[in-house]
Amino acid sequence: MTTRRQPTTPALVAVLVTALAGCQAQEPPARAGRPAAPSEARGFTLVASGDVLPHSSIIEQARADAGGDGYDFEPMLSGIKPVVSRADLAICHMETVYGADGDYSGYPAFKSPPQVAKSLASTGYDACSTASNHSLDDGAAGIGRTLDALDRAGVRHAGSARTAQEAGGPTVMRAGGAKVAHLAYTYDTNGYPLPEGQPWAVNLIDRDRIVADARAARTAGADVVVVSLHWGTEWQDEPDEQQLRLGRELTASRTGGRPDIDLILGTHAHVPQAYEKVNGTWVVYGMGDQIAGEMFNYEGVRDKRGNQSSIGRFTFAPPARPGGRWEVTKAEFVPQWFDVGAGRVVGLGAAPARGGDTGAVRDRIRDVVLSRGAAQDGLVMGK
Repeated sequence: MTTRRQPTTPALVAVLVTALAGCQAQEPPARAGRPAAPSEARGFTLVASGDVLPHSSIIEQARADAGGDGYDFEPMLSGIKPVVSRADLAICHMETVYGADGDYSGYPAFKSPPQVAKSLASTGYDACSTASNHSLDDGAAGIGRTLDALDRAGVRHAGSARTAQEAGGPTVMRAGGAKVAHLAYTYDTNGYPLPEGQPWAVNLIDRDRIVADARAARTAGADVVVVSLHWGTEWQDEPDEQQLRLGRELTASRTGGRPDIDLILGTHAHVPQAYEKVNGTWVVYGMGDQIAGEMFNYEGVRDKRGNQSSIGRFTFAPPARPGGRWEVTKAEFVPQWFDVGAGRVVGLGAAPARGGDTGAVRDRIRDVVLSRGAAQDGLVMGK
């Protein structure tokens, strides 16, 4: 969370993506419970969720859930684990960097306990985007600790890097019979400069670079290209003009008649925003905060929208002909709410509300998500 939005920083110079052999070298064995796909193409489901933003109260909750010895974030996520773990590919957004040896902090300069990575893996997440306005809260050291912890937990990552070589290629994962490339970018780093000599440390939003990276990933063998964007205006339900313009431009980009990007996943605004099919491609403008403490807007008022979010779930089918596009055959959203009192993520879904005001929260999220006509394009609320 920031006190105000910083202006967009000019993009980094694009780094050429490695050739197919290099991309294959980045692809690890399938995780336990998710066997490698057979050679024939088969479809897959992808789920994605919003910002994991551990404020000080969240860190204290994780310590309490660990019995006062260490930090355990898994109980916070247990309510949404069935949705995440059943997907073929699950992507989160890790907004903060990790600290070490008890040096942890919340807003404004976040350093989260590295145990959050293990808990994300246990919940079923396969990968996280790591490009955000908080990526440089602790400089290059923070990036290194974060990516090291994600690696130890078996969670892939995209958007920040420890080396130029790591920054030079896409994150490629298997899902069903597809190779999925995950790319991630942020609008800014809260004014923190990129580390000296490391212009590749965090990916910054630039239309031309994103298109070039997506095309390179496709050339390197990706069947599906997913782009995570940390963008938009905080506390604004509607996507802003930059989101709308960039969404149109990125989804319009094609090579040989085939879209260069197959799905866009947005974070940063702290509140749920709309889903929309743009030029035939689904764009999630903002999923909201999946985990966060009590949130206060620019007027200093507690804003419960900051603890509301959605999970996007997209079912992809293989192309009808070789070289064709993997099509989204089913698009769903699952409303979520973070109960700050209990310190738990609650999946609201299409089932009857648990009571209290959860029904109203679910309905508000639904109305925002569908506010740009996504229902007419087939988006439905899932469980």
